[in-house]
Amino acid sequence: MKGWDAMEYDEKLARFRQAHLNPFNKPLGPRQHEQEPSEKAQEVISEETLPELPAGEPDFHYSERMMDLGLSEDHFSRPVGLFLASDVQQLRQAIEECKQVILELPEQSEKQKDAVVRLIHLRLKLQELKDPNEEEPNIRVLLEHRFYKEKSKSVKQTCDKCNTIIWGLIQTWYTCTGCYYRCHSKCLNLISKPCVSSKVSHQAEYELNICPETGLDSQDYRCAECRAPISLRGVPSEARQCDYTGQYYCSHCHWNDLAVIPARVVHNWDFEPRKVSRCSMRYLALMVSRPVLRLREINPLLFNYVEELVEIRKLRQDILLMKPYFITCKEAMEARLLLQLQDRQHFVENDEMYSIQDLLEVHMGRLSCSLTEIHTLFAKHIKLDCERCQAKGFVCELCKEGDVLFPFDSHTSVCNDCSAVFHRDCYYDNSTTCPKCARLNLRKQSLFQEPGLDVDA
Repeated sequence: MKGWDAMEYDEKLARFRQAHLNPFNKPLGPRQHEQEPSEKAQEVISEETLPELPAGEPDFHYSERMMDLGLSEDHFSRPVGLFLASDVQQLRQAIEECKQVILELPEQSEKQKDAVVRLIHLRLKLQELKDPNEEEPNIRVLLEHRFYKEKSKSVKQTCDKCNTIIWGLIQTWYTCTGCYYRCHSKCLNLISKPCVSSKVSHQAEYELNICPETGLDSQDYRCAECRAPISLRGVPSEARQCDYTGQYYCSHCHWNDLAVIPARVVHNWDFEPRKVSRCSMRYLALMVSRPVLRLREINPLLFNYVEELVEIRKLRQDILLMKPYFITCKEAMEARLLLQLQDRQHFVENDEMYSIQDLLEVHMGRLSCSLTEIHTLFAKHIKLDCERCQAKGFVCELCKEGDVLFPFDSHTSVCNDCSAVFHRDCYYDNSTTCPKCARLNLRKQSLFQEPGLDVDA
């Protein structure tokens, strides 16, 4: 009998909830009140009709049922009205109220999680009103930036101009293909800094003075990029120094990004990342693979301090000596051996220029290993695999003995004038002058002397 009473109680309670406390019901308008008087009369039930608990049920059973059915609190009635709001001011007020509710609710509670979800939806609605979804051109060109409209719906991007999140689901945003500058479509016309890729193309060079600071007074106490007022006291905005340029920036132009500073690398062999501005970070990222550092001129003593650089220089010199073999070898051209260095084209052009990426890999010990493997592959083709390349070897013209020599062998010496190859021991033991060059000089002298000419006359 008790089970029957409980079922009857559940049915009455459900009907009571549906008539009075259903949180998804919207309030009826005046016309609906006039058109449906009979339905309203049927739904009106006084609180006295609320069924009583069965005799055998405990007191707390009623509250548990209320909790399970969501009667303890109406979680949805207020946000529904707020979501229908079309005024920006109303949405902002609703967001502030929702923030206050989140702070008052217990930490990690279900109610607080629901309130956070409501706050997210309110902010999305506000962003949608600020930036309506309208047709935007796919390409925009501004200050040498070439912006392409993004189709990604990711919400993890941040606008480089206003320093706020880009809501890809409801907002239009662009990315510069040159410097990867990201911004909202509404922020495009506010951009004041030219694309750094143009500077990389026309004047690819580093600032090689370590943090060349000149002081805030030289900047008139303004951000070096957007010219906003700044100070070291943080009023009206915090001044943040860029370790690359030495200048000061506001928090919108300097996000405390970390980057390796080229000047500290070439002078101190220091690879510790330091804080730089957004503009400097994009410039350094575009320049990282460009071979613009001539280490022998900037800091020749660095080769005495870093042993790995000496090894890398020798490997690069050997590869330059192997290059003529590959250019004149049909099999090497078909195998495209030189493409092993396609990521470092400057390695097959000279042995002096370095990029920051090269020096980073030297510091980590990776460049020496990869370059040694390529050197071994090249030498194997010339000395073992290819008969044509083997036929282009040399014989020591001093001792006329031993195996065929190649200019990249470790035990040989090469004449800088005629490119003749000798055993290193033979070359330094006999003379520091190349015998082949000496014979050529004698032959030239004999050609210029006419027979029967009296030199004294």
